[in-house]
Amino acid sequence: MNLTDRIRAQATELGFDLVGIAPAGSATHAREYAEWVSAGMLGGMAYMARDPDRRSDLRCVLPGVRSVIVVGLSHYTLALPAAVMHDPSRGLNARYAWGVDYHDLMLPRLNELARFVREESGRTGALRAMPSTKVYVDTGAVLERDWAQMAGLGFIGKNTCLINPRAGSWLFLGEVLTDLDLEIDRPQTKVSCGNCTRCLVACPTHAFPSPYVLDARRCISYLTIELRGSIPLELRPLIGNRIFGCDICQDVCPWPTRFAKPTQAQAFYPLNIDRAAPKLIDLAQLTEADFQQRFAGTPILRSKRRGLLRNVAVALGNWGSNEARVALKKLATDPDPIIAEHAQWGLQRQA
Repeated sequence: MNLTDRIRAQATELGFDLVGIAPAGSATHAREYAEWVSAGMLGGMAYMARDPDRRSDLRCVLPGVRSVIVVGLSHYTLALPAAVMHDPSRGLNARYAWGVDYHDLMLPRLNELARFVREESGRTGALRAMPSTKVYVDTGAVLERDWAQMAGLGFIGKNTCLINPRAGSWLFLGEVLTDLDLEIDRPQTKVSCGNCTRCLVACPTHAFPSPYVLDARRCISYLTIELRGSIPLELRPLIGNRIFGCDICQDVCPWPTRFAKPTQAQAFYPLNIDRAAPKLIDLAQLTEADFQQRFAGTPILRSKRRGLLRNVAVALGNWGSNEARVALKKLATDPDPIIAEHAQWGLQRQA
């Protein structure tokens, strides 16, 4: 096998479900991304406006970069029972947060793949410099869905997710940038969303002003994870019992519904049903130490106790039971003003 084929085989050996290679250069949607930022749709995620040149051109990220190796790893595990999905006494976590933090699983594999690329390149010795590589898992200035699409891993859907026709959209993406010239893959051009608008219609907060455009300021994932302050009053009833992220636009999409297969990565499976849909009453009791212990090694730590219990207070307010009211009264006295304010809102909603 040539080097490119060996790299693909090694990526598969490392456990990645998808692998493709794209030519480095300018991102295909750099202009649209800049317009999205200018429109303020990034909300409070100021980091997404930094380094515009690096986001638009990989040559500003790694000088001399020639190729982008893009991998995909499925995190599809199982479907929650309907009785759990529709139980207002439970909070719903996005599927990607049911198991371990994906960064902890993907980064070591990507670093190993990058090492393999360097060692297998044949460029060694004093006169032949070792290839340069750089690894990313959604933590840097890389428009990864653009590169995944260019590398043939799928197409970008109207819900802005990357969709693979054979694996759906429950995918984590990662990249290895290299200054090697590798054989590139072709983008998939024969598949698309067609006339389907299920994701746009199903979004309870109307976060899609148009197909392929997501207004983060109205997105439940943004509101429950990235937003650090108060959730807008008009959006709180629409969040329902979602306390960390949202999967609605993928749940209704025909591609993952029909073609997603359970992942082989056991670390993404929930230890129990309470990891996927925890009881709100239990979460309302969490101290800082409890929070850190319960969610150690999971993406939920990103929300911090303040964010999670803020979301729990909203979900309790939307539940509207006597049990919820008791829990809300306790949260209304929480030392954190954000938690207390949302709990007061929950109590008023039940009045």
